[in-house]
Amino acid sequence: RGTCSVGELVLLFCISSIMARLVLALSSLLLVVCSDPTVYLREDFADGDAWSSRWIQSEHEGKTFGKLGLSAGEFFHDEAKDTGLKTLENARFYGVSAALTTPVESTEGKTLVVQFSVKHEQKIDCGGGYLKLFPSSLNPTDLHGDAPYNIMFGPDICGPSARRVHVIFNYRGNNLLLKKEIRCKDDELTHLYTLIVRADNTYEVRIDNKKEQSGKLEEDWDFLEPKETPDPDATQPEDWDDNPFLDDPEDVKPEDWEQPETIPDPDAKKPADWDDDMDGEWEPPVIDNPDFKGEWRPKQIDNANYQGEWEPAMIANPKYFEDDKLYLQKDIKYVGIDIWQVKSGSIFDNILITDDEDFARNVAKETFEESAKGEKEKKEEKDEIERKKREDERKAREAEEAAAEADDEEEDDIEDDESAFAEDADIESAGAGDEATDPEEEAEVNSIKEDVKDEL
Repeated sequence: RGTCSVGELVLLFCISSIMARLVLALSSLLLVVCSDPTVYLREDFADGDAWSSRWIQSEHEGKTFGKLGLSAGEFFHDEAKDTGLKTLENARFYGVSAALTTPVESTEGKTLVVQFSVKHEQKIDCGGGYLKLFPSSLNPTDLHGDAPYNIMFGPDICGPSARRVHVIFNYRGNNLLLKKEIRCKDDELTHLYTLIVRADNTYEVRIDNKKEQSGKLEEDWDFLEPKETPDPDATQPEDWDDNPFLDDPEDVKPEDWEQPETIPDPDAKKPADWDDDMDGEWEPPVIDNPDFKGEWRPKQIDNANYQGEWEPAMIANPKYFEDDKLYLQKDIKYVGIDIWQVKSGSIFDNILITDDEDFARNVAKETFEESAKGEKEKKEEKDEIERKKREDERKAREAEEAAAEADDEEEDDIEDDESAFAEDADIESAGAGDEATDPEEEAEVNSIKEDVKDEL
């Protein structure tokens, strides 16, 4: 029929409305499904000793690897939640790796997020705290420092000045270092490190869920050769004037300029005992000439023909090629801890590799941010207990020293008194003996007695 009744039109309208709502609902559902994050790996070491079945110890020949074990450290917010993988032996290499739950086949069109926490509770002065992502070609039992990797990311400390966050990409067989400086945290608390590599060839590095550095991959790493390069066949023209100054042609050397560098000492005198026949003709010693001006050179003036420093012409670099997929990662199968530490005690935890940076930020809030405040409070309590202990020990030590000093002074006083008493006794004894035995004094006394008798 060429026309529809009113009822049919109403029915068609209702059907169209229902279909539209159904399409909208399906679209929303599809959007939710498609927006679910891909979690390549999430490791929180929450299942106790089962970690050792996932993390494979390297047995690379020629290296002594340190042992690792589970620990929350000396201070923590929640021991169960804050337990991670801890380095246990000093002056050791550490080499363990775990397979990703979902290997990364390609990040084309996607974001890649690498996130983990590390706590250097041992006051680290030299050692790594970073992770490496490895391709499927890695043999976990042969992990070592020269094993090829895709990405290396995290803190590295060596002395007071070298404290940086490494972000290294392997590109066409070359390990490329970040040209910007990112200073890592070097205290004893847990810190969260996050690397975000986006499909628009930009990146971001976050520490403790706060942005520390960002930019473009092409600008901050030497992925590509320069578009232009100096022409290797170019040569400087013979008449190119690259002298900014020249001698003043009107400048003339003064007539009195030429003076000897040294002159005979005018104050020197021939020694009186000098014998010309025996000693030869006497000559005065020479001294520096105060009027000597050195080699004369004309003053310099600006060169009107100066053309600047010559530079070869730039030509297209035959090694340059464009790559609009610098972010692209393919074939990531393992995450590993491949480090050296002089002093052990670092705790790795909450390792997350995903394609969703919002998901990673939420995980950081649920784990790191929840634990960080409580951990800091426990650290402050521990520090206060240690401070009071040191203060009590100091006071006890000072009291012992004061008591010992007092005892020494009392002994010195007793010895001084005894010494003085002995000296007095010696003097009295000596005096008594002299009176009894001095014959001259006795003879004088007897003489006086005789004189007195005569007068009487």
